[in-house]
Amino acid sequence: MNASMLSYILLSCVLLSVQAQKCQVNEIIRYTNHLLNESPLSCPCSETAASPCSCLPIPEPGHELACFVDGTGYMLEKNLASNSVLRRLNRSFQTQLDRNLCESLARGQKCQYNTKGNVRTFLNEILKTYQAIKKKRI
Repeated sequence: MNASMLSYILLSCVLLSVQAQKCQVNEIIRYTNHLLNESPLSCPCSETAASPCSCLPIPEPGHELACFVDGTGYMLEKNLASNSVLRRLNRSFQTQLDRNLCESLARGQKCQYNTKGNVRTFLNEILKTYQAIKKKRI
């Protein structure tokens, strides 16, 4: 392997690392896992209940960030999980949306969804989305 090829590989790794940092992939995965471990309930969502059975948006592709902001904001408002972790998670999503980071997850500022799920389903959707980003980076 010659020096220019090595330089190219190193530069590619750095760029992917910087891009992953912008999306705060590891941080979001860590926070989401913490919240999933904290809330073991997986009851069917209920439109009227402000409980872990509340319905949260399961985003359409490209609208994840807006829906994640809305869903975590609702969870904060209804005290559905650990406030400090949830607040950090909500702030991370809002920052990514405001600064147009993770472009593939933010085609607009408005949450678009066809289905809703309970808190556990919503958190699993966040986890699945960011694990897919992480997998692409490796």
